[in-house]
Amino acid sequence: MIKTNAPIAHKATTKSILDLCNLYRGGNLNLTPGFQRQSVWKERDRAKLIDSILRNYPLPAIFFYRRSERGKLVFDVIDGKQRLESIFMFTGLMRGRFWTRAPIPGTENIDWIDWSALKKKGFENSINGYEIPVIEVDGEFGDIVDVFVRINSTGKALTSQEKRSAKYYHTPFLREASRLAKRYESYFLSTGILSSAQITRMKHVELISELMLSLIQKDVLNKKAALDQVMASTSFDGRQLSRSLALTKSTLNRVKRMFPRMKGTRLAKLTDFYSLAVLIGKFDQEALILTDAKRNKSAWELLKAFANSVDEVRELQRKAQGAKPDQEIYRDYLLTVSQMTDDVSQRRKREDILRGVLQSVFEKKDSQRGFSPEQRRIIWNSSANPICAHRGCGKTLTWDNFTIDHIKAHSIGGTSHRSNAQLMCREHNSSKGNRRKTRRLA
Repeated sequence: MIKTNAPIAHKATTKSILDLCNLYRGGNLNLTPGFQRQSVWKERDRAKLIDSILRNYPLPAIFFYRRSERGKLVFDVIDGKQRLESIFMFTGLMRGRFWTRAPIPGTENIDWIDWSALKKKGFENSINGYEIPVIEVDGEFGDIVDVFVRINSTGKALTSQEKRSAKYYHTPFLREASRLAKRYESYFLSTGILSSAQITRMKHVELISELMLSLIQKDVLNKKAALDQVMASTSFDGRQLSRSLALTKSTLNRVKRMFPRMKGTRLAKLTDFYSLAVLIGKFDQEALILTDAKRNKSAWELLKAFANSVDEVRELQRKAQGAKPDQEIYRDYLLTVSQMTDDVSQRRKREDILRGVLQSVFEKKDSQRGFSPEQRRIIWNSSANPICAHRGCGKTLTWDNFTIDHIKAHSIGGTSHRSNAQLMCREHNSSKGNRRKTRRLA
């Protein structure tokens, strides 16, 4: 689209609630354009709105973006989404009916009332006939988004991620980050990494976006600057996007398996979790073995002890007592989660401390993945009884059909060394994976 720099046009009018309901029924009212945020109102907020309408109190204007879609007039809601949702819920047009304690029209009585009770008393026109100020805005789409951001900078102001989502919701990066965030929403909630209120304000999308970018760049990042830059540009291509999604899914699944009892510890705090997740993702890319249950348990015990010590130092500071000489590392870590937590230098320091706690626990995979041709020849020639080592097989092997199997799988630390090698038929070598259901040859 060519930018014309034409000024925004706007027109003030009023619409009755009945008019607005009819627009919604007819599909002419779009409550959720891409730049809109999720609902943050509670039921008490909605009930208070209906009470104000029944008292005939004035309401602030609702802003619409007027446009045409395949010849059909559509109003995108720029501001007023939650007021409209509340009205539609109360009148039964949307799911989520509720009651409100309000004055009964024509009387001095205040009572609990819902839409059905209002209709039975013949007072539905006190809702349907209420006039709401409406401002219709017309202009270039980028300017409309700017109007949305400016209007929502007061009251329950937009979070940084809500502003990004408004500006860049059409970009492939943000679309994929939002899908992945939805997938892990229940995990974030169940572990306490994020609250439902934070998810409503799109913090889960922000966390996923950070992890996607950090893992593919193999470094922590300055959150605001880095995310704004990648979303505003087209430099993040499809190959990078696919790679970053795969790395993020793999890392989150690995953290879930390695540390299933994270809830209730400081490691489930958003700042700490981000650093831990990035570190585990790096460990994976550095070929550390992260599938050994015993080592993972040891890693968790170390992490838990470390987290408890950090909390102890925090408690000492609250009591105006300094850290002891042997608690300096916990004090240093605490500083990184209490001052400029999103600053890249603080994040790197936090990651370095966690790396020092964990890295020595894990083995590293052998850099040589398979057996060389010379090793294969030596192993074959030194086998007195060339049969498949898989339990229950015993198939006689020939030079043309034998394979060399790692007794201890490469993925769990097995080396490509003669002492860790055995002959196996192709079928059982392919199906074995990292299990050890084999027998030593005599």
